Amino acid sequence: MDKFNPQISRSTSFMVLLCLTAGSLLWGYACNNGIRDTAGSRKSTPLSSRNWEEYGGGPDQSKYVVLTQISKDNVKQLQVAWTYSTGDSTEYLFNPIVVDNIMYVVAKNYSLVALDAATGKELWIHANLKGITWRGLNYWESKDRKDRRIIFALNNYLQAIDANTGKSIWSFGDHGSVSLKEGLSRDPNTVGRVQSTTPGRVFEDLIILGSSPGENYFSAPGYLRAYNVLTGKLVWTFHTIPQPGEYGYDTWPKDAWKYAGGANTWGEISVDTKRGIAYFPLGSPTYDYYGGDRKGSNLFGNCLLALDARTGKRLWHFQFVHHDLWDYDLTAAPQLITVKHNGKVVDAVAQATKHGFLFVFNRVTGEPLWPIEERPVPKSDMPGEEAWPTQPFQPAIAPFTRHTVTADDLNPYFTAEQQGNWRKRLAAGRAGLFTPPSDKYETFIIPGAVGGANLGNTASDPARGIVYISSQDYPSVFKLENMEEKEARVTGTQHNKGMNAYQQYCQACHGANKAGAAGPSLLELGKRIDLEGFKNTVALGKGQMPGFQHIDEKTVTELYHYLAGNTIASKPLPVKKETPVMPAGPVVATGGVPAPDGPPVRGMGMRYYPPGVDSPAQRYVSDYGLEYPNLMSPVWSSIMAYDLNTGIVKWRHELGQDANIAKLGGKNTGVPIGSQRKGMIVTANGLLFATSKGGKIYAFDAENGEELWSANLPWETYGMPAMYEAYGRQFIVVSATSPFTKESIDRTKEPGALPRSYVVFALPEKIK
Repeated sequence: MDKFNPQISRSTSFMVLLCLTAGSLLWGYACNNGIRDTAGSRKSTPLSSRNWEEYGGGPDQSKYVVLTQISKDNVKQLQVAWTYSTGDSTEYLFNPIVVDNIMYVVAKNYSLVALDAATGKELWIHANLKGITWRGLNYWESKDRKDRRIIFALNNYLQAIDANTGKSIWSFGDHGSVSLKEGLSRDPNTVGRVQSTTPGRVFEDLIILGSSPGENYFSAPGYLRAYNVLTGKLVWTFHTIPQPGEYGYDTWPKDAWKYAGGANTWGEISVDTKRGIAYFPLGSPTYDYYGGDRKGSNLFGNCLLALDARTGKRLWHFQFVHHDLWDYDLTAAPQLITVKHNGKVVDAVAQATKHGFLFVFNRVTGEPLWPIEERPVPKSDMPGEEAWPTQPFQPAIAPFTRHTVTADDLNPYFTAEQQGNWRKRLAAGRAGLFTPPSDKYETFIIPGAVGGANLGNTASDPARGIVYISSQDYPSVFKLENMEEKEARVTGTQHNKGMNAYQQYCQACHGANKAGAAGPSLLELGKRIDLEGFKNTVALGKGQMPGFQHIDEKTVTELYHYLAGNTIASKPLPVKKETPVMPAGPVVATGGVPAPDGPPVRGMGMRYYPPGVDSPAQRYVSDYGLEYPNLMSPVWSSIMAYDLNTGIVKWRHELGQDANIAKLGGKNTGVPIGSQRKGMIVTANGLLFATSKGGKIYAFDAENGEELWSANLPWETYGMPAMYEAYGRQFIVVSATSPFTKESIDRTKEPGALPRSYVVFALPEKIK
């Protein structure tokens, strides 16, 4: 079903009664089962260790669990224990959370669903949450465990739901919601988007948030904020683009805080709960590839930033890229580890970057454990641009990606014609890490705009000082173009803007006739997605496709109407055969907050500087520069372990196998963009689980990288897996809800294939 069906409940009064009854039953269910689990003979694991209460498993984002029922000896016996069909055709980039035998997922047309974590039985559904945070939820409970809340963002509003009943908490904020567009030093009506795709982090009675304001000129600034989980009241704000009098203000033009944007945490926040320190990986300032209007090093863009989690006070920072021109956001979770260094035990934090380096610092002081060198890098030849003259390098720890692109590095599976074309392009362009983009030639950069290490791509064995990284070698080919000239060239005076936008941004992957090429068919798009869903997809990416956040909102709308044509559904989209009927059970009515009345707001399409601020003479743009297929030779995606007691790589293994290359005899290649939107889990008894492009989940020996087990998923996965224990049984859950690309083996068409589902693995009830 595409919308919540009010006919499921006969009347409003019946719905209220049903919700209250469901809430009472569920509260009893959770409490009684919790007592039974604690006292039961099968249980020995502490309650907190059995759960996966947060995105990434816990506040330190290590993805480390102490559960040991699944071991190296029996991991090959893992099998599907149960599945839960999402009941729709939506891709969920979602990491389920599990608390006291209850799993919370998003499914059934963006509904929040509570499931029995051992069986998949539905407990309640809170329907109609389209626009909810993509990748996960926040869970909070009071000290007496009576007040339990799920906190999330929905269409730029922060909201809370009772985790026991699924009912909205109307006392939170202003009638149940808090606007995230407020307090950004901008008119809220000019802020197009702010909520992050990741859920944030709960610490004590605070919910700490980053944001995803987009990467366009004049996107909103990516302030870091904390709200009270009970009242929704704003507790603190950290200005990532400093204002007059604040630390770092002199690293920008004097008025940049009025118009510059980005420098945001859209990635994964880690918290040292013992010390009350929150670690934020910060992204690029806008605009990503040209900074003529933001001369300077641009703090706190591209920094690892340590703040007092209770007050938002800066404790220390380190900037990995000065005046970023390559979209080298920090997104992967900072790993909080303990190491032996120079004869001392040091609590450290390790940060993996998009551009392939691993940096390690004293967690409290910010002092690097190994020397970091500032090395000269190439100058920019762009008018108005002033690239920073040096950039940080970490010579003591080997990088986890390549940094050079030469003719000898070209994909060996290219045809002779492709090889020849690429050799000509390489000869005419410039290559090398930190080579600034230009409008005069192509710039070849590896890693490119998608990394390297990205969301979900770090994990650790914290006490042993071992950090695991999944990574990809995928270059970007940049060439800048004057924005106004580009629009004039592409749009023309009489041409269709949507058609020209398609030719510019989409045709290379989806074909001249829109029927699909490297990407899927876009024919009759309007039957499958509405305008708002399309805007989100274009801005944030989907599957192999990156986000195009620099395209203004008006152009995205024109593009949608061009693709949808006369296929835009005027009524709810038809239900597919695989879609089950929404159960007539404890369903909670929508808690979504409607947009305020008034004229349409200006967001990504805004094109002005504030009064009194001089704009640069010209502005330049580029796309992500991703060429399909990958122009580089394998290995394309890898997983590896660093021992940070010594700074050495313990082992490295390819992650996945490209299906088409395997048909040509290729082995151990990894997969292009194979680690993008994937995740890992580390166990106390030496297992490392990881997902890969191609709809696969693997188990590796965490000590040496040996592959011990793998399983095919019925659909591609773009959500982080989770591990937990329920009723004495250890489970792994993976969101398998995304279509396979043309390069993958399409298992969705095989006989008996499952619909889009959350797939849960476990050992057999009686282990052989």
